[in-house]
Amino acid sequence: MDGLISYFSSLNPLTFVSQLPGNIAQGIIWGLMALGLFITFRLLNFADLTVDGSFATGGAVTAVMIINGAPAWAAVLTALAAGVIAGLITGFLHTGLGIPDILSGILTQIALYSVNLNIMGKANLPVSYRNYSLILSASNIKMAIVIGLVFAAVLIGLMYWYFGTESGSTIRATGSNPDMSKAQGININAAKVIALALSNGVVAMSGSLFAQYQGFADINMGRGAIVIGLAAVIIGMVIGDAIFKKKSNFIIKLIFVVIGGILYYIAMGIVLWLKMPTDDTKLFTAVIVALFLAFPNLKEMSKNSFKRAAKRNIKNMKVEVRKDA
Repeated sequence: MDGLISYFSSLNPLTFVSQLPGNIAQGIIWGLMALGLFITFRLLNFADLTVDGSFATGGAVTAVMIINGAPAWAAVLTALAAGVIAGLITGFLHTGLGIPDILSGILTQIALYSVNLNIMGKANLPVSYRNYSLILSASNIKMAIVIGLVFAAVLIGLMYWYFGTESGSTIRATGSNPDMSKAQGININAAKVIALALSNGVVAMSGSLFAQYQGFADINMGRGAIVIGLAAVIIGMVIGDAIFKKKSNFIIKLIFVVIGGILYYIAMGIVLWLKMPTDDTKLFTAVIVALFLAFPNLKEMSKNSFKRAAKRNIKNMKVEVRKDA
């Protein structure tokens, strides 16, 4: 009992509050990454594991370019282009060579590990704000939040516009029903390749921003990115649907993906504030994702059980009425 009292007395709420802006800033950046994953996971129904590699590729390209004198904005655009190339490779492996979606993503991810090492020349490459002009940095968290929100707003606007065009609609149709889309004359292979390229381009761009924010690019910075991205997408979808229900349209879904990234990092901030073992962070992430993935199904099961109970009660009442009669 004394140990429990001592544990809770050691938790300072002000410490959590002081760390909250940093959690929000990182959540926005990972929310951008989740927007890229949203394209493949939700729209295309494609389990793309390339993102663990392309996220690190974005950081690697950015660090090398900035160190060699390129402006940060040019580094971000180049990182985006590198991500697009990674997505094209995954698309070719899947559509051109017939390799299953999960395996094609894994193959590209494995290859990108070596590619990223060759790009940086070593496992870690620092890009401190003290030595270089960066777009955003953890040294100025308020500005990082503002810049991150600007990137999010622009990206959401572009995605909302593009997926309303004919090309974007073919991607959505391919994800919803590939057989019907093919019967309607849609080139579903081309739609998959375009979606993978766009997705990994966005992921690499967020990797570029994250490398600048933390002040270095690391070969392992993308490890577990797929899980964090999924967490952001699932959390955002569940909360958005719970708030807006049937009124939840496409742009609301995109906004809540970014919000999901923020909420995920706030949840991780709470875990660290509670002094949980840092070695168990991935475990907590897996639990959070599993709970939110299961939530819609559990909710539906609960509704069905209530309906069945109501039907049984009505049936029993009718039987009792007949007996009384």
